[in-house]
Amino acid sequence: MKKISRILFIVLIIIVGWCIYNLYSENRAKQAEELADENLLQSGDIIFQTSLSAQSQAIQDATNSKYSHCGIIFKQNEQLFVFEAVQPVKKTPIKEWIQRGKNGHFVVKRLKNSDEILTQPKLQKMKEIGLGFQGKNYDLSFEWSDKNIYCSELVWKIYKRATNLEIGKLQKLSEFDLSGKVVKSKLKERYGDHIPLNETVISPESIFKSKLLETIIEN
Repeated sequence: MKKISRILFIVLIIIVGWCIYNLYSENRAKQAEELADENLLQSGDIIFQTSLSAQSQAIQDATNSKYSHCGIIFKQNEQLFVFEAVQPVKKTPIKEWIQRGKNGHFVVKRLKNSDEILTQPKLQKMKEIGLGFQGKNYDLSFEWSDKNIYCSELVWKIYKRATNLEIGKLQKLSEFDLSGKVVKSKLKERYGDHIPLNETVISPESIFKSKLLETIIEN
């Protein structure tokens, strides 16, 4: 009986913890909607979170970053969406996007002098470029071609092709910290013994630290 009681107690703790987590995430998402109502978020803003995907920890370790996922905010019919590269590339309602991240935490950054640079024609071009990627598969190999796309690559290419601005520094895979156990395991899974160390890559962390951006919201 004592053993059964302990099991029931553990199950209860897990259930309570899960409820608290969901409530916390829901509150974060509600705050995002309130921010949208106050027009604090704009088309072209870049939003970051810590993903709960299987590869998130490897990305964090390799790039020495808290954040492992990002996307671009767009307004459509007064609704906020995040254009993101998951499986597949798509636009996601911002509430859903925030709830999917760790603890519902997110950071929004904006291009400095965005009012001057992100004119309506530029924003329209960004949307058109984004739609050109919509439906493409997520790039598990992190290749620089347009065949498949990963999250920070999507953000970087949309900005580059629409505004000619490079948000974040392009790097080679060899420049990242590939020494950790989790990173090594993921590299082995994706590439076997032939790791493309010379592949051009852009990380969420590089975009996050871009001097062209300023933090608008950290929630």
